[in-house]
Amino acid sequence: MQSICLQLIHDPDFISFDVPSNVSEQPFGDEETLQGAKNRARQAYTEAQVTMAFGLEGGVKDLDGQLFICNWGVLQTEKGKQYIAGGAQLPLPQEVALAIRNGEELGPVMERYTEQVGIRHNEGAVGVFTSNIVKRADMFEHIVKLLLGQYFKDYPSHKMT
Repeated sequence: MQSICLQLIHDPDFISFDVPSNVSEQPFGDEETLQGAKNRARQAYTEAQVTMAFGLEGGVKDLDGQLFICNWGVLQTEKGKQYIAGGAQLPLPQEVALAIRNGEELGPVMERYTEQVGIRHNEGAVGVFTSNIVKRADMFEHIVKLLLGQYFKDYPSHKMT
């Protein structure tokens, strides 16, 4: 996310820290996942006392009888406006979906599935299931671009030329 902001925002000061999503550990559905992103953006904005803050959240959702990963982002501005964007969605294999439906979180399920530690902090499930063509960071960078694109439409003078 920082690299995108450095490319697009004129003279940014950038800080990054974790804030709670105040939703389930494993958000289920677009609404809960989006709510987590909204909560993170609002909390980050309040705690950091900045002109804008991002909140990003990943979850899972049911669609067409399958379980998909879903991702949402929110940009909270100093004027109180929230910009919203969703990211890539990808079906999970039945083995992974079943474990999640039985109450497990995607991160630990993916560690067991891949026999690797820290998947969620590296390529993520999307990286595993796209042969690392798209990684977790790529997915969230795309969301940040969508958010900034909306913001710059309203405030074109804030964009680097």
